[in-house]
Amino acid sequence: MSLPLFFTENIDVNASRVTLDEGNSKHIIQVLRMKQGDALRLTDGKGNIFTGNIFDEHKKACIVNIKEHALQASSPRKSTIAISLVKNAARFEWFLEKAVEAGMNTIIPLLCERTEKAHFRYDRMQQIMISAMLQSQQAWLPVLAEPVKYKDWLPAHTNTVKCIAHCNNEEKYHFRQITDGNDDITICIGPEGDFTEQEIALALQHDFKPVSLGNTRLRTETAGIAAAVLLAIK
Repeated sequence: MSLPLFFTENIDVNASRVTLDEGNSKHIIQVLRMKQGDALRLTDGKGNIFTGNIFDEHKKACIVNIKEHALQASSPRKSTIAISLVKNAARFEWFLEKAVEAGMNTIIPLLCERTEKAHFRYDRMQQIMISAMLQSQQAWLPVLAEPVKYKDWLPAHTNTVKCIAHCNNEEKYHFRQITDGNDDITICIGPEGDFTEQEIALALQHDFKPVSLGNTRLRTETAGIAAAVLLAIK
């Protein structure tokens, strides 16, 4: 059984001892009932994994002696999902969780013309992503951008392969065709009600390729998860 894994920002890779914050300390000492000498692992979300033992089981400032440092291999593919926010925040949070588990690099919440008013609590979303990273035993935390207007983000985006998934009846690539053999990919997914004709035209002007994610019409968050899974398949 693998050792429990916890997230701690900005750990010095040469540190021999780390003092954990109150949240982690309480969970380790009061919830998990771990004791002095018990082994655990820490990650900073930047690929580093530190293995150590509890030195001081203080419930507000647990101290861990670091015994070993390793770097988890990163995903060979640079993958970005730019996806419209949805009115139901719980559905977007569900997408975030699954996208992290699939190993995305970057997630960009979009504000499109048909994006309904949505609450975006960055701190909560970040915590959901951290939990998903730890649950899936990863050490790389994807970058989560602040929400940005679609029309402002689109011209500035420079990934090598750029795709837009939309529902219009026109000839499209299957997204799997695009992912094969390409390592620097962005897919753009629209809101409930899809992108407008003008938004689609703007994407095509900026060299985005129209793609399909399958034969059925998917909800925004389902399309995001489908794309994340396809991107994870190398």
